[in-house]
Amino acid sequence: TSHDEFLEALKRKKLKPEYADAIERGCEQCEEVALYADTWRRVKYRNKKIRDVRIKGGTANLISITDAQLELGRFHTAGEDNTRSRVAFIGATIQDEFFAGVDPLGKNIKIDNINYTVIGVAKKRGAKFGEDTDREVYIPFSAFMKDFARRRYDLSIFIKARSLERMDLAMDQTRVVLRAIRHVPYNKDDDFGIVTADAIMKIVNDTTKYIRFGLIGVSSIALVVGGIIIMNIMMVSVTERTREIGIRKAIGARQRDILLQFLYEAFILSFGGGIIGVAIGVILGDILIGLIDMNMTPSVFAIVIGLAISSGTGLFFGIYPAMRAARLQPVKALSFE
Repeated sequence: TSHDEFLEALKRKKLKPEYADAIERGCEQCEEVALYADTWRRVKYRNKKIRDVRIKGGTANLISITDAQLELGRFHTAGEDNTRSRVAFIGATIQDEFFAGVDPLGKNIKIDNINYTVIGVAKKRGAKFGEDTDREVYIPFSAFMKDFARRRYDLSIFIKARSLERMDLAMDQTRVVLRAIRHVPYNKDDDFGIVTADAIMKIVNDTTKYIRFGLIGVSSIALVVGGIIIMNIMMVSVTERTREIGIRKAIGARQRDILLQFLYEAFILSFGGGIIGVAIGVILGDILIGLIDMNMTPSVFAIVIGLAISSGTGLFFGIYPAMRAARLQPVKALSFE
């Protein structure tokens, strides 16, 4: 089961930094191989402090593999990694908190009271799954191992294939190297895990699948209830305006004219409700996004589809009242009290 697999994974031997060199030698389809480790620490600049900042230690080529992009300055070099230089590449949140309106390059920040010099700033990426991805600091891997590896940390090896078409081959070659260096018998499963971006997206999609189904169900019920309310409103409107319908027919209005009139009214009701619903959704969405610190923007396509569905629901449930109004006999309608 998945629980047993999780417990088994906890017993695995940790990855070692020297594995990266072995993968570089044995994987022809691997373009970049980078070491990565992270931990959470307090960061300070003068009298300002930020707690629980993600400190990411990586080799110089890590930036070419991850989604971090350069906004200002530079990333650390291989030479700085070899000499354990204490330099830092900070996220946008750190810049905003410490250096608003000030050039951060060359300034010294303290990570657990250890001085690091800021050499670059990453582009703002926003939040993912409620976590602020800009609340981070990249430092050379060697400096990370020297200053922060005394406590518990997780080591990962990031690999970039030469092309998307060669990714499976790169994974196979990496697996062969790791099995050999970790002495895994041929009849045993891997004692390590290989995760791709597609696999992460699959996990996310599987996790949110039932949430999406639930939201679709709730939305469908809301549409049916809204449609029934519109139909009842239109039925009351037909009853109260029976004499008006009779007068219009008496002076020459056709069934089609009456039908279109009431369908138009049903459309206005549903379309207006759709606009109000979209406005409330956008406002509540902005409030929720602010609370969980995520960066999401409703698409124009989604708004158009929402208005189209609400309008279509109104038209569908307005057909029966409109047809009932259109079929009224003028004489009976005029004598209605």
